Amino acid sequence: MATLIIPPVLTSPRDDAAQLYKAFKGFGCDTASIINILAHRDATQRGLIQQEYKVMYSEELSNRLSRELSGDNKKAFLLWMHDPAVRDATIVRQALSSVVVDLRAATEVICSRTPSQIQYFKQIYYTMNGVYLEHDIESRTSDDHKKLLLSYVRTIRYEGPEVDGVLAERDAKALYKAGEKRWGTDEKTFIRIFSESSSAHLAAVSYAYKNKYKNKLRSAVKSETSGLFRFGLLSILRCAKNPASFFAKQLHKAMKGLGTNDAALIRTIVTRAEIDMQYIKAEYRKKYKKCLNDAVYSATSGNYRTFLLSLLGPNY
Repeated sequence: MATLIIPPVLTSPRDDAAQLYKAFKGFGCDTASIINILAHRDATQRGLIQQEYKVMYSEELSNRLSRELSGDNKKAFLLWMHDPAVRDATIVRQALSSVVVDLRAATEVICSRTPSQIQYFKQIYYTMNGVYLEHDIESRTSDDHKKLLLSYVRTIRYEGPEVDGVLAERDAKALYKAGEKRWGTDEKTFIRIFSESSSAHLAAVSYAYKNKYKNKLRSAVKSETSGLFRFGLLSILRCAKNPASFFAKQLHKAMKGLGTNDAALIRTIVTRAEIDMQYIKAEYRKKYKKCLNDAVYSATSGNYRTFLLSLLGPNY
């Protein structure tokens, strides 16, 4: 369930565009007005506002936002203005092609999306960049991490809830033989099962593994693998079982310790606000005994804080 709050009575996209133009005029911009409008419009509404703004003022709204805003607030707003598929394609492209490559961010996005979401943002990725996602993965990643990501984005997986218990037990046994039972790890088996299984099937495999071998599959992955390969496998497994718990953990990590990982904080809040942030907030409170809004308030400041809190909805 989303946390995005849309007013019961909306102004027209044309009126919103005019109000945004007014907020940009003069010395400095009225950031509060910008937040009040754009943080309370869904992806379709934001798209219509952008169309109207370009017609009325012969300028891309994103370009004007880029000039008027700064810092993390600017980064968050520019990401928010995209629809979900374009946003995912943008995050992954930047993560794979920037001077400082962020393979963890690319892995997080790829391994936490549904098969249909991946196939759609792959198309957008090629349209935007003129290269296939697989090409960038091939050139920027390595070893088992590369094999996992390539297999995961290429495989069309079933998205329904049905599970074959016999097959789940068979795959649990295969993973045990590929990891804990042997000396060394058969990474190919882990890649095959994790990249080919539906979320429901992988959750059933995890249950069967714990039931038969008295150890969590997650613990086996942690002990048998390492680095980005381990992170990719764990991301797939956690999202198969409970996506909200996975993202709650990512948010906690982003705000834990000295300093805040603002890129991770922005990425998670902006990409989930229209999808399942209500569930993520509930999981966050359950896991960390603290309201997510309060944690974000403590970790941020100024208009950047106001914008993120607007996306998170009421404090509870």
